[in-house]
Amino acid sequence: MKTPTPLPKLGFLYLNYVMRFFNPSNFKGWPDRIEEVTYRWGNDKQRFINEVKRKKIDVLIGNIPATAYESFREIARALPAVRFIPSLDAQFANKSKENVTHFCHKYQLPTPDTKIFYVPDQAEQFLKHTGYPKIIKRSYGPSNYGGYYVHKVDSYSEAKALLSGKKYFPVYVQDFIPMEADIRVMLIGHKPVCAFWRRPPEGKWLTNTSQGGAADYSNVPQSALDLAARCSRAANAEYWACDIALGKDGKLYILECATAFAAFSYIRDWIGQYLIWKLSGGRVPMPWIPLYNWEELGKINSNVLRTIRHISFSHQQQASRDGDELFSEVDDCNYPMMDTRHHGSEEWPSEEWNLQDNCRLLSATTTTTVPVVESPEERSPQQQLAELDEQSLMGFFAEVKGISKNLASNIIETFGTRGVTDALINNPARLCEIKNLKEAKLQRIKEQWNLFYRRLLDKAGKAG
Repeated sequence: MKTPTPLPKLGFLYLNYVMRFFNPSNFKGWPDRIEEVTYRWGNDKQRFINEVKRKKIDVLIGNIPATAYESFREIARALPAVRFIPSLDAQFANKSKENVTHFCHKYQLPTPDTKIFYVPDQAEQFLKHTGYPKIIKRSYGPSNYGGYYVHKVDSYSEAKALLSGKKYFPVYVQDFIPMEADIRVMLIGHKPVCAFWRRPPEGKWLTNTSQGGAADYSNVPQSALDLAARCSRAANAEYWACDIALGKDGKLYILECATAFAAFSYIRDWIGQYLIWKLSGGRVPMPWIPLYNWEELGKINSNVLRTIRHISFSHQQQASRDGDELFSEVDDCNYPMMDTRHHGSEEWPSEEWNLQDNCRLLSATTTTTVPVVESPEERSPQQQLAELDEQSLMGFFAEVKGISKNLASNIIETFGTRGVTDALINNPARLCEIKNLKEAKLQRIKEQWNLFYRRLLDKAGKAG
């Protein structure tokens, strides 16, 4: 009798301070133990790599937040035999809205007309002469954070005042699309498994439910499902979500897309069952999820729906009835659940696409693009900032009155070196997420950071 091929050894990829997307119960039916490996931020890359090797993990499963994305690009290169699910390429859009834009442009997916500026003077000139209204967003990170980092501006003066206060980098500007509503579509194996409308409150334009938007599950158009499936296939993502705007002009536009999204527990169970099928070589059956199931499940109170687990459907020849309603949308032909391709090459290498670090903002008067410099002695200030290590940051914090060594270590451990640098440049207020770091200390940190900038710029000027 032929011996079956051994199953790969699975590991869950977790990160300190980040909510877990999967747990073992999502992978009900996997016969072997699933390992866990936790990334602790800070100077933790080598320890993490060593632990993955020691546990002999073949497949690491889990989402990577924006602040750790570039670190995991390096980790993945150091672990060429380990398969990441989703792949780092599939998670490219997780990092920033500018990455979503690059992804949509490459695959000719409809999105609002967008301009991305890494040079402040170029943004200034554009905003002076463009038409309004416009949308200005914080690019970094995949989420709108409930819409709090998405701003509608109706004039150049509003745009200038906003950017003077927010210091967003890069400057990410989109045409304002008058919307009827937007649609969230979640997919597994490129098949839509949940979709719902998000409608803005009367007189408002943001559709986020945290901002008063309403959600409903009825009559999601097939054109939106088609677009979401096309987007998922382009990303080669095992699981995926799209936010799609339906404009008042009747056109569809992709606003957001990512592998990191809020999902009910039963949807995470479905993803787990799909991955079990995929990784077992078909020994475990693929889950069967009827199209438009969300219309029926959406009738359940959302508070109850969040707690429901392990929902399954049986294949059936006849349509089922719910009271006097006919649930006939069970045909799987239009959207079969598909396997994804696995390839070792990088579609979005950081050397080319990590523009947030490669073109780092230093001063409001920068007028030239950042050159790519090869030799270490000719590194630009932007590159030097991108390469700040834990020792350099500890030295910086040591110069700030009131910041103890333990507090500095806590900041770096929480955000990582890249995360701390990004916060100091783009959004210092984020550091107040650390316990015992209040406004007075934050102000001293900002003042010291300005001095640090000047020293770095002076040093770069003398070297030039």
